[in-house]
Amino acid sequence: MSDSAGHRHDPAPGHPRARHQGGASAASGGAWASAGTMFAGVLLLVQGVLGMLQGIVGIAEDDVYGVIGNYVFKFNTTAWGWIHLVLGLLLAVIGWGILRGASWARVAGVALASLAVIVNFVWLPYQPVWGFISIAIGVFVIWALCSTDRVPGTR
Repeated sequence: MSDSAGHRHDPAPGHPRARHQGGASAASGGAWASAGTMFAGVLLLVQGVLGMLQGIVGIAEDDVYGVIGNYVFKFNTTAWGWIHLVLGLLLAVIGWGILRGASWARVAGVALASLAVIVNFVWLPYQPVWGFISIAIGVFVIWALCSTDRVPGTR
């Protein structure tokens, strides 16, 4: 568009032709989704490390976590420790892959974040507060990895 003096005006924000510095449409929220993907990689890496520590505690000290009564998904804490250790290791590797820009890591991140949400839901009676926090992190990670087409670190 140009006015009578021949000056070019940018369309209003939200207009399909509106652009911001990244070159993506302002309406698409591409910058937010890309930042969310990067943050999801960091969250997966941190959640993985914390999951490994949680698993080591469950394996080494069988009396750290409370033993509950009749629960449908009752495992001993050593079994839960191994589950959290292996899942934490995988989450950390995938988080690192997302931060490095690996395309395989996004798909694996969605799959393992979904698995982590399920595992933490089943783990709720043992650690309710951390279970809810981990579920919320997993849901955010799934959203962030599914909401953008770009891989962090690529243009």
